[in-house]
Amino acid sequence: MAASVNAVEAEEEPGALDPDERAELERLRKENKDLRMDRETLRKAAVYFARETNS
Repeated sequence: MAASVNAVEAEEEPGALDPDERAELERLRKENKDLRMDRETLRKAAVYFARETNS
């Protein structure tokens, strides 16, 4: 029985991600970064508008 290319690559590098997993990880990291920036912007806006309503 012949081993698949992915199985052989996985044996060479334990814990290595296949190209699809690596692409998804990169996409998720970018999305996480964007969401953190959005959250920070919203936090700053909430502080700004809270000051405006209290004045």
